[in-house]
Amino acid sequence: MLSFALRRLLSAIPTLLVLLALSFALIRVAPGGPFDTERQIPAEIQERLNQTYYLDEPLWMQFGRYLGGLARGDFGPSFQYKDYTVSELIAAGFPVSLQLGSLAMLLALLVGISVGTLAALRQNSRVDHVAMGAAMTGISIPNFVLAPILVLVFAVTLRWLPAGGLGEWRSLILPVVSLALPQIAYIARLTRGSMIEVLRSDFIRTARAQGLPTREVVIGHALKPAMVPVVSYLGPATAGIITGSVVIEQIFGVPGLGRYFVQGALNRDYTLVMGVVVFYGVLIIVFNFLVDLAYRWLDPRVKL
Repeated sequence: MLSFALRRLLSAIPTLLVLLALSFALIRVAPGGPFDTERQIPAEIQERLNQTYYLDEPLWMQFGRYLGGLARGDFGPSFQYKDYTVSELIAAGFPVSLQLGSLAMLLALLVGISVGTLAALRQNSRVDHVAMGAAMTGISIPNFVLAPILVLVFAVTLRWLPAGGLGEWRSLILPVVSLALPQIAYIARLTRGSMIEVLRSDFIRTARAQGLPTREVVIGHALKPAMVPVVSYLGPATAGIITGSVVIEQIFGVPGLGRYFVQGALNRDYTLVMGVVVFYGVLIIVFNFLVDLAYRWLDPRVKL
């Protein structure tokens, strides 16, 4: 197990380097710079700023310097948020994003698995058709379209929930639901397909022949192996919720890491954008690694 873990983590290093190189190049290809303002900055001040932040060096030297800082755990200073390092901004914004993402993923798993299991148990019935039709609709509508609709209905028209901000628990409902709904649709369809296949297996027929009730057959025998495709999807799903939170936090005015990322991209804050990309990249790699380890627990037939 230890050698497997080391091999998987080491194999992620090239992926992370490619992600770093692409992000580093793309943010600098975009027009404008981190010190562009409406007022023209004198040439000598612009030159001094470039020297201070090493922006006057060739790109390959800047990239090498950035990699050296990352090796020491230093994401560098923010160009736009004065007196703050990128590490401090990530530490301030990530707990909020983590709260939103965790609640959204928990909601997606609970509702998606329940709906998918119910549809599988009542295959080709009206319940199945309605559930899968709603799931297909959820897949087709992106969360940045769904979020304004939810605000218009539940905040503006009905006035049941706040339209934005981060205060009481009610302010979390709309952003969490906006993030979770597309994932609920995917998980429901995956659970249904996998559950139907597992319910036709020989060991399930044996459990039914022993007179076990349907509830015990589903929960005790079928649910665990049926979760293998769902667990496989959790890596992309987490990436979807993380990247989706960038837009959702901006729509609802939530002070999470996504807002820093958007503002950093708009202001050409190179180090802030790179820091968020690297942080999320490492997070997704670690989560995919944990998903791979979960296969063995879900299905003993899976070998390392």
